[in-house]
Amino acid sequence: MDSLVVIIYLAAMVGFGIWGRYKAKNQNDFLVAGRRLGGWLYTGTISAVVLGGVSTIGGVGLGYTSGLSGMWLVFSIGLGIILLSLFFAPKIQKLEIYTVSQMLELRYGKGSRLVSGTIMTAYGLMISTTSTVAYATIFHALFDLNKFWSVLIGGGIVILYSMLGGMWSITLTDFVQFFIQTIGIFLIMLPVVLSKSGGIGELFSSLPAEQTSPVGIGWQAILGYILIYTLGLLIGQDIWQRVFTARSPGVARWGGLSAGVYCLLYAVAGALIGMAATKIVPGIEVQDDVFVAVVDAAMSPLLGGFVLAAALAAMMSTASGSLMAAATVCRQDIVEPLLARKDIAPATKDVPDSTPEGATQTDGVPTYGSSSTKSTLVKSLVRETGDEIRDSRIYLIGLGVVTLILAMIMPSVVEALTVAYNLLVAGLFIPILGGLIFKRGNIVGVMAGMILGSLTTIVIMITMGIYSNEAIYLGLIASLLGYVIGSLVTKPTPPEVMAAWKERLNR
Repeated sequence: MDSLVVIIYLAAMVGFGIWGRYKAKNQNDFLVAGRRLGGWLYTGTISAVVLGGVSTIGGVGLGYTSGLSGMWLVFSIGLGIILLSLFFAPKIQKLEIYTVSQMLELRYGKGSRLVSGTIMTAYGLMISTTSTVAYATIFHALFDLNKFWSVLIGGGIVILYSMLGGMWSITLTDFVQFFIQTIGIFLIMLPVVLSKSGGIGELFSSLPAEQTSPVGIGWQAILGYILIYTLGLLIGQDIWQRVFTARSPGVARWGGLSAGVYCLLYAVAGALIGMAATKIVPGIEVQDDVFVAVVDAAMSPLLGGFVLAAALAAMMSTASGSLMAAATVCRQDIVEPLLARKDIAPATKDVPDSTPEGATQTDGVPTYGSSSTKSTLVKSLVRETGDEIRDSRIYLIGLGVVTLILAMIMPSVVEALTVAYNLLVAGLFIPILGGLIFKRGNIVGVMAGMILGSLTTIVIMITMGIYSNEAIYLGLIASLLGYVIGSLVTKPTPPEVMAAWKERLNR
């Protein structure tokens, strides 16, 4: 019965993907759902993309081993969404771009797009890979498939519905997945396991104090989660791309705030489920096995199937969103700019490097005053290859295959996730935040910040271990020093670039 419920869910996801195909009529629809999502859809899609396998399987596992303080990983994700929504989302929603790297180019001028795009593509691939490995464990438990077939079937379904309608398909499936997550985790799993463990009062009175304390894991671990996940959520391409789908700055602010609060509640629910699992299925050595074990032990096949579908929903929504983000950045910020530069180098000698005041943009690329100049730049920089949606699908399928290969060979998903977030935060947080609040920041500071932050983090992870907090501490410090010093000792950003930036923000 539980397997049948999951099969019905997977068929429904493909059906929503087909529906989304008919809504995606152009590249704007395919990449950012036409920039017209209202509050309900926006809240659902933001919540679904951030609450993946780590938040669900990992959150319950952390509750099992660390008690109530195991909530801090997911709690930090919720804090990141709240901060992004209240202070930055309305501003970046006005930019009408597709990627974080395009924001850096718009704010600082040319020079940072390739490096930042490479970091962001790697980050997206790692997030998608970890989610793929996580839902493959569900397929293995339900259908007794080996890792190869679990990854291939699950990943193939994600690639299929994402490819059909792009962000519209992902948005529609995300909203359904958000609905299933809410029922499965809050209305079924949480009350059932708490009841099986004797009730919340009995649970708290029977566990040691460090298990019931909200800070039992220690402030250093909590700070590490906040630095990695809260800061990472502020700048991730998968999150920004969802912000770009909002219909207005108000939707981006209040819809995102609602999603952030939902994440905080999800964090507490996961920790409580893990704590209750210590009474229901004691003695489990691998914390990622706790979720499936407590479902099997505490629920009927029908309810268990729905809860496992909820877990799959969480993982698949994150995998599809991260895959779309990686494909968008790879195409928009790495491949096409390199091809365009090769094709138009002689033709653009007299064209300014940045968007002057009054300029507009096409697909995140600056265009200029006269129609002839606009025509030249758009054809050169955007590389109109005919069917834009077709091209986007090709990138998505290609990187989807890369994700499947990585998922089959990845030795540790937690290590991969930690490396991805460490590089993202250390390499890009300071340049992106600086672009929004520090007027003196320039392209030299950006490049120095990205390179120093990334290299420092890599060296520390190699010498002191992937999980050492020093990697993110020292990486951020190196990035900050490189950004500030590089910006102050060189010329400011050209005034025409700043004028175009301010005009875009003041729309």
